[in-house]
Amino acid sequence: MTTLLALDTATEACSVALLCNDRIYNCYEVIPRLHAQQILPMIHKVINEAGCKLDDIEGLAFGCGPGAFTGIRIATGIVQGLAFALDKPVIPVSNLAIIAQRAWREYQIERVAVAIDARMNEIYWGCYALHNGEMILVGNEQVVAPENVALPFDSMNWFGVGTGWKYAVQLPVSCDIVDTNLLPSANDLLTLALSAWQRGVAITASAAEPIYLRNNVATPKNQI
Repeated sequence: MTTLLALDTATEACSVALLCNDRIYNCYEVIPRLHAQQILPMIHKVINEAGCKLDDIEGLAFGCGPGAFTGIRIATGIVQGLAFALDKPVIPVSNLAIIAQRAWREYQIERVAVAIDARMNEIYWGCYALHNGEMILVGNEQVVAPENVALPFDSMNWFGVGTGWKYAVQLPVSCDIVDTNLLPSANDLLTLALSAWQRGVAITASAAEPIYLRNNVATPKNQI
């Protein structure tokens, strides 16, 4: 039986999920700016609930971005530290994919346009379609001005989720907006990570890196 630990701190939500003995133990809280203080206690909580030990963990998964820069770094640092200490592989998973997977789990929608508010008048954007129970990226993930987004060529029956859909009036696409408050959850991260694990997709701790999509985090001078 596979034992995987998954954690995410890339948005306002902070969450941990553990697959142990074919059961999932999870902890999810929306706690802006408290991720650094709460993520380790949350990890200990799910491990204790499962009755397993850190040494039992076979792989570690994390939301690698895009999202809040500080939050992504927190998850990356903790996963790398644990992976180095335990000598275990790492599975990075896109936060846009995690939200899409959650949309499928909660709303049973099969084609999802995910938008995360990226600040600075931009959004993180990615379109996903269901395949064998897993949300698969259609096209590319990108950081883009709301007015420049586009749906895949097959634009029928797409549904919008994520905080970036609060810019809906600026988006030149037509979607049924389902949930503008939907955030990534480690529960859905674990689903995607387990699929990757079963396909043999994992990397070393040293290769684990955050995916920002946008390198410039400073506010442009003309906007100050």
